[in-house]
Amino acid sequence: MFDPPFRYPADKEPLRARARQYAWRSIILISISGVALYITTGHSQTMKTAWLTDVLSLLPSAALLLALRYELRPPTRRFPFGYLRAISISFLFTSTVLLAMGAWLLIEALVKLFTQQRPPIGAMLLFGRTIWAGWPMIAALAFSLVMGMYVGRIKQPVAQGLQSKAVEAESATNRNEWMSEGAGILGLVLVGYGIWWGDAGAAAAISAQIVYDGWLQLRQVIADLMDEAPSRIGAEGLEDLPARLCRALEGLDWVERATVRLREHGHVITGDARIIPRDEIDLTRRLAQAREAIQQMDWRLHGIVVMPVAKSDS
Repeated sequence: MFDPPFRYPADKEPLRARARQYAWRSIILISISGVALYITTGHSQTMKTAWLTDVLSLLPSAALLLALRYELRPPTRRFPFGYLRAISISFLFTSTVLLAMGAWLLIEALVKLFTQQRPPIGAMLLFGRTIWAGWPMIAALAFSLVMGMYVGRIKQPVAQGLQSKAVEAESATNRNEWMSEGAGILGLVLVGYGIWWGDAGAAAAISAQIVYDGWLQLRQVIADLMDEAPSRIGAEGLEDLPARLCRALEGLDWVERATVRLREHGHVITGDARIIPRDEIDLTRRLAQAREAIQQMDWRLHGIVVMPVAKSDS
């Protein structure tokens, strides 16, 4: 018999709907800024890298939307634990792509630096006037910077409310736009003042940021897939939830000792609790009461197994 499908508490459903809404908003706004960057790219390595950064930053939002569509599907014979890890699988793909593409762009920028390739940023005709081509590039980068910071910040309350590392990673990727686009603007300004390495140098800085984001996300996803104990969102260290559950079980008058193991499955936390009972009177009812009591301690807990063990097994 399978556990019933996980359902978000009523107060968390609006946050989940908002996460989906913000993901679509990110895709639309970042796509608009990506078009602006593509139109003004020219032969600039900085603009090329910034445009690809915008394209890559769409991946977390698209992955989240796909995972949200699958995560609440009920268990089946083939997938008896359900689809709760769809979130982790989607972000494994996203982080791998980010890391690989960032490394490729970084190598390309470094090659241009070492070979001292000069960026051909000349003049262009705009509304009947001749202007330096770098100005439209800087305007497009500034627009992309504002869009990235906006969609990144609006997702923060959702990530905290859902305790979602997936939404937090998506938000961090968008918020980091200010660093990559800011480096791009600085690089173009340097080129405007005749400093040839500004373009490739800015591209290298942006690429390094992509590699860093990809590595952080990949490390977190691998830890989740290896059944790491629940860790705090946006910070180093583990949650104290297993210890709190253990104390709650040992607070029952019929439990002598308890041990708890928890792991994250996407947005939920599952695991098992082993208890040494003081006696075996009415054990079935007491185990059901113990499971119900600890399930109420955190809305993310789902499918926790409470089992009695002999003292020799502890």
